[in-house]
Amino acid sequence: MDEMWGRVYCKKTPCWLWHAINRNTGEIIAYVFGTREHEVLQKLLDLLSKLNVEIEAVFSDDNFAYHEAIPANILFTGKRNTWRIERKHLTFRTSLKRLARKTICYSKSLDTHKIVFGLLINVLEFGCKLF
Repeated sequence: MDEMWGRVYCKKTPCWLWHAINRNTGEIIAYVFGTREHEVLQKLLDLLSKLNVEIEAVFSDDNFAYHEAIPANILFTGKRNTWRIERKHLTFRTSLKRLARKTICYSKSLDTHKIVFGLLINVLEFGCKLF
């Protein structure tokens, strides 16, 4: 699990994408949008439980939200185990200009941000065609 930001409304307003991937296959299992707080992580965990995903281990960065919501015996923090999801972040950032770090581009509404990002995930991850 990891989170990455994009800009919504203006350059100074980040919107965080929280997502979980299968560490063995690299497939995205679920994702949600929101702030970088533990409430949004809880939404992701609730979505995973609705999908009947059994969580055996969580590899993530050292965000405080993970420590509050995930039991310590299955939580592993550090960059060593998050290389695959960080690589996905780079692919997303190079594919969609509004996710680039040093740009003036941003989504004008949260709904537009969610739609564009959802389309990007469906095209890149699941091979869906738009036309």
